[in-house]
Amino acid sequence: MQIQKLSTLLLMLVCSTLIIAQNKISEKENAIPITGFYDSSHHWYDINEDDRVISPMPGQQRYNPSEIRKIADNILLYQKTNGGWPKNYDMLTILTDEQRDAVLKSKGELNTTFDNGTTHSQIDYLAKAFSITNDEKYKESCILGIEFILSAQYPNGGWPQFYPDTSGYRKYITFNDGAMIGIMELLKKFTEDAPQFSFLNNDLREKVKNAFDKGLDCILKCQIKEGDKLYVWCQQHDNVTLLPQNARTFEPASICNGESSGIVLLLMSINNPDEKIINSIQSAVEWFKDSKIFGFRVKEIPAPRVEYKYRTTSSDKVIEKDPLAPPIWARYYELRIHRPLFCNRDGKPVYSLAEVDRERRIGYGWYIYSPQDVLNKYSEWQKKWALAKNVLE
Repeated sequence: MQIQKLSTLLLMLVCSTLIIAQNKISEKENAIPITGFYDSSHHWYDINEDDRVISPMPGQQRYNPSEIRKIADNILLYQKTNGGWPKNYDMLTILTDEQRDAVLKSKGELNTTFDNGTTHSQIDYLAKAFSITNDEKYKESCILGIEFILSAQYPNGGWPQFYPDTSGYRKYITFNDGAMIGIMELLKKFTEDAPQFSFLNNDLREKVKNAFDKGLDCILKCQIKEGDKLYVWCQQHDNVTLLPQNARTFEPASICNGESSGIVLLLMSINNPDEKIINSIQSAVEWFKDSKIFGFRVKEIPAPRVEYKYRTTSSDKVIEKDPLAPPIWARYYELRIHRPLFCNRDGKPVYSLAEVDRERRIGYGWYIYSPQDVLNKYSEWQKKWALAKNVLE
């Protein structure tokens, strides 16, 4: 009898060990993409900032992307008491005890934001981590984050860059760096009932759907219109008038192709689009076609090492003529005039990359290729939803 009990206990122990091992293998095989954290991580390591709680140490180690629980626990550590996250930290950093203590002590700070992929990327990761681990703390943190997003939305459907600190340009509806579109893409996942996003109760799910619908309406109303013609969007729009607004001194109110590419891709992903959405996409695609620039590429070259306030660089960027280069687009086009627009930190507009100070020339993406992603998807979308008119023909 004793031998039988011992055999049973041994079998249970073996099974339990196998289950734990299998769960670990499963988690490793289901490593969650971390691309949403790239911008903030890049800023933490590569840009000097005085207002952050901790700074990277020489040789700071990072978790492997397969270490889901450790990364998710890091995300919980950085989450503020209001449910949002601060920007420009690396969610994969293996923190020292001193760094952990500093982050914990800053829990009450109100520097929560949607800039540089922040907050919506953390919630997305936690939702997927919960679906893999079934650890309730990830679900609870995720729900707290969703409630933070809902509380930050304006009545007109837009989201500010920061919340609750809406001082200066932080209050504007922000498409820059995918802020609002990142939120919308996250909410869309929850409304589509994907298995890993199915844990919201009916009441919260309905609030998420309403927030998405309001956000969609805001996007359509923000689209720049000159006369009777629609174009694309600015990086930031006034939170009351919805008109294009200046952001940082080198980010003028303008037609912004980079941010607009992400907006159009979101609109293209909507099933059964109504006439407003179809017209919005058609107008944007036509603008991308008309604003192509041919015959050159941007080349990064070695240059004397210089230390600036926010960065140190040993390179520069120049325009290189190349008749075989693929189409390229300026990040900004001047409102109404539609010529490529550049700017320095003094806020004065210039009209060529060579006129931009080296610190901004190397530290900002003045030319982009992202509209091509929209043009590449257009044919399939047009045949499905707008068969009567092909604006690329």
